[in-house]
Amino acid sequence: MSHKNCKISPISAPAKLAGLAAAIMLLAACSGGTASSNREFVEQPVDDLYNQAMSQLDARRYPQAVDLFEEVERQHPYSVFATKAQLMSAYASFADQEFDEAVNSLERYIELHPGNRDIAYAYYLRALSHYNQISDVRRDQEATERAVIALEEVRRRFPETDYARDAELKLDLARDHLAGKEMEVGRFYLERKNYTAAINRFQSVVDNFDTTTHVPEALHRLVEAFSAIGLISEAEQAAAVLGHNYPGSEWYVDSYELVTGEEVAIAPGAGFEEEEGGLIDRIWPF
Repeated sequence: MSHKNCKISPISAPAKLAGLAAAIMLLAACSGGTASSNREFVEQPVDDLYNQAMSQLDARRYPQAVDLFEEVERQHPYSVFATKAQLMSAYASFADQEFDEAVNSLERYIELHPGNRDIAYAYYLRALSHYNQISDVRRDQEATERAVIALEEVRRRFPETDYARDAELKLDLARDHLAGKEMEVGRFYLERKNYTAAINRFQSVVDNFDTTTHVPEALHRLVEAFSAIGLISEAEQAAAVLGHNYPGSEWYVDSYELVTGEEVAIAPGAGFEEEEGGLIDRIWPF
């Protein structure tokens, strides 16, 4: 066959692109791949790595500290330093306000090292990570509920520690926050005259958050809601509980006036504390 008659077909665009891609891949393989795979792995003594991580932590370079603590565990997984590094990595995330990352690391630490001498601190730091995510009562309170569970676990598992004592204080604040959310929702229903829903919320505060600052108002709101739907006996009972437990409260004065239709002629608290024959017993003797 004559070369003159031998026609060379033009290469299609897809074929050209495929060839170009293959050439690029070949060049990459020959040059050693990506930049990250080019990096030479250098194993370092475990104490050097750990000290580098601590230096980054002290300098508040938290992401770098996390990376180095993780490198300690990766290069020396069976060392004592690896266990410490797991906990310190969680602390670095906590200090960086990466609370979800801290919780994940701490839950892994708790699962792997339940008998470690630092386990109480791990539980406490996990509780703090939840606690620091508590949001305004107008928003969802899932983080508050998780904080309550985690703080109660610290108190139950490690009752004689400083962690437990601090957890107790934070529990009071977290519960008060949950009660505040219930009150906000209850007032919302009350304003819209959805009295049954409002009563359920206020009763929840009285039953489940009886040590919080919201109970006097919750009792008064129950008086309001019961009165609005004609449940006078229930309203009187709620007012009686309010007067017995919080005799000097402004909420009791309002409840008394609401139920009796009379103004309280004495200062709040005066005469309410009598055990027998007092104002409460004369009005609602039960």
